[in-house]
This record gives sequence, C-alpha cells and structure tokens, in this order.
Amino acid sequence: MQTTILYIGRDTEITIVMNRLLNARPEWKGICVCTDQEAMSVLETQDIDLVLLGNGIDLECEQVLRKRIQELKPNVKIVQHYGGGSGLLYGEIMIALG
Repeated sequence: MQTTILYIGRDTEITIVMNRLLNARPEWKGICVCTDQEAMSVLETQDIDLVLLGNGIDLECEQVLRKRIQELKPNVKIVQHYGGGSGLLYGEIMIALG
C-alpha cells in the first residue's frame, strides 16, 4: 500500500528536490506544492496520509495551514520538515507514520 505525502514549501528548488526524494521510494507517493491554495486543492481532492511543512512558511501561515488541514483532514499527521539529508527525511516520515 502506498503512503501519500503532501509537502508544502515556499522554495521552488527545494520543492523539486523533495518531489524527487519522496517519489524515489515505491511505497511513497509525494505531492509537492509551493502555495497554500495548491495544498488545499490537493487536500480537498486526494487522500493524504502525511503533510510535511517545509521551510519558508512563517509562523502565522503555519498556524493557519495547520488549522485548515485539520478541518479538512482531521486524522492526517502534520510534521515540520526543516531539511537535512534523505536519511533524516526517511526517519521523520517513518516516526510520523509509526
């Protein structure tokens, strides 16, 4: 069974890298977006197992995002991902899905 992960970040280049990393594993399906509007559209139309909040999202936006995500998908897990190597990313995801 594939785990669908939504990554929301503000930096286009990092978002491209995250897309590559998340989709490199056959057990994951990564969807990576740069805007809150894109994120809400994905959340409204697809089953998401985990949301990763990337760098560049300020505190106020993060609070609004978390609230909106919980309203749309109350059971989805949300993890703040600040970056690091692919091993760190894998560990964060595995712990969150635990």
